[in-house]
Order: sequence, then structure tokens, then C-alpha cells
Amino acid sequence: MNNINSISEFCRLVSLPEPLHPLVTVLRVADMRFTNSEAWEHFWMNFYCISLKRDITGKVKYGQQYYDYDKGLMTFIAPKQVQSLNAPHDEVLGSESGTGYALLFHPDFLYKHPLATTIKNYKFFSYAVNEALHLSEKEEKNIVEIFEKIQAEYQHIDRHTQDIILSQIDLLLNYSNRFYERQFITRKAVNHDVLTRMETLLSEYFDKEKSIENGVPSVESIAEQLHISPHYLSDLLRSLTGKSAQQHIQEKLIEKAKEYLTITNLSVAEIAYQLGFEYPQSFNKLFKKKTNISPLEFRQTFN
Repeated sequence: MNNINSISEFCRLVSLPEPLHPLVTVLRVADMRFTNSEAWEHFWMNFYCISLKRDITGKVKYGQQYYDYDKGLMTFIAPKQVQSLNAPHDEVLGSESGTGYALLFHPDFLYKHPLATTIKNYKFFSYAVNEALHLSEKEEKNIVEIFEKIQAEYQHIDRHTQDIILSQIDLLLNYSNRFYERQFITRKAVNHDVLTRMETLLSEYFDKEKSIENGVPSVESIAEQLHISPHYLSDLLRSLTGKSAQQHIQEKLIEKAKEYLTITNLSVAEIAYQLGFEYPQSFNKLFKKKTNISPLEFRQTFN
């Protein structure tokens, strides 16, 4: 595992000069040369990377999936996220391999700024590469302008530089939030398919009583089966239904619990274990939270 601790180190690895600012820089993708193939097999960076890329012939692996950058899109990588790069056979990514920008900024650059806390609210930093943001021509123009403004700002560093650049990064993240919400809407057909597959997975999980052995299904386990990152799944579902993935799982669980309560003679404790709860009290608490009555009170309404 190659740990890239500084932006300066990254620049050296892609055959670029030392950055003008040690904690923030904007690089042109066409200028990068990934000549040391071993360094990119498995690596993580100790800083944020926001990229806008077009027509990349190399492939990036994130988790268990490769993504081919054959179209313009944005990706967001947080510090210490493990990645690997599959370069072309000549092991050099040159200008013929793609264009775009990469904004790198170290967490220390956010020190004492509100963004140091609020950046954690942007869940797309934990999306998988295959959940990248696809931009329209107009959206891409807005993003490129921000990259170029940041690049121009650190050419002459003074006491205002940090605040101005951080305001641009903040704007970039807010635009990205908006564009992701648009993407969830414009890809409704695909997203509804994800919702349908999730509902099927949950139904099969409880119908086949997998919960007895494996416990209550987690967002992470469902997302893995759908080949989607947990945060992306929750954000997608929230855009479609107003509910998170966790809420969907709980609703399916309550639905199955009501079925047991109405058509079986299982005790409440037995139903809790059947649904994957280690402690019946946890099941009682969730059921009452979701229905405003206890499981026993629900059963009594049918007697």
C-alpha cells in the first residue's frame, strides 16, 4: 500500500512541479504522467481530491469495481480512501488519455473554517467510483470556472487567499449537491429499479428466514448486494421516497412482524428472534416507535 501523504508528493509521482501552495492545488489531467505503475496499484492519499475528467483510457478501481472514464464526470475522494489505478499498457497517462481537472486540498487547509466540520455532511465523498456525478454541458461550465478561479487565486498568496479559495470549494460542494439531486431525478427509471431490487432482497431475506442466522439486515449488507455504496443507496432512496435505506429496512421488518403477529401463535420474543433481534426489548422498542403501540397491543386488536 502506497501512502501519499502530501500534495507535493503526489505532484512528484505524476511528474509535475512542486505546487505553489503546499495545501491546495489544481492540476490538469492532461499534464499528469503516472509513470511509476507500482505506486498506483494500491494507494491512499492523505488529502481530498475532487476531479472532473473526460475520456480517460485508464481505469480506476474503487472497492471491488472498475470504472472506465470514457465520458466527462466528477468524482470525490476523501482522505485515506483506498484506490488502485489500471494504467494503459504503456503505463503512461498523457494528454491523449483524457482531459479535465483535479482539485487537491489537505484537511489542514480547512483548519478553523466552518467547512472543516460541514464537509463531513457531503456524503458523495463516500460514494463508489461507479456512482460518479455526470454533468450537463452547462453544469460542467460552472464547475470548470470554479477550478480556474481557485487556480488563479493561489498564484499570488496573501492573507485573503485561504478564505477566498475555501469559499470557492464551498460553492463547488454546494453545486455538486444540487447536481447529484438532479441526477437522482433524471435517472428515475434506473433508480426505481434499485428500489425494486432492494424490496425484493428484503422480502426474500425475511421470507427465507435468513435473519435468524444473520440478524437484522444492515444498510451495508443490502448495499453490497446491490453493488452500491451505503450512502449513495440512502441518498438515492431519499430522493425517490423521502426515506433513507435504514427506514426502508425497518418498514419491511415491521411489515413482516405484523404478519407474524396476525397469522402465527409465536410469542413476541420468538418473533423478535425470528426477525434477527438479539434482544426482544430492542424489537419492542422499534415496533412501538414505528406504530405507536406495542407488538402485544397490535396482536390484541385482532382478537
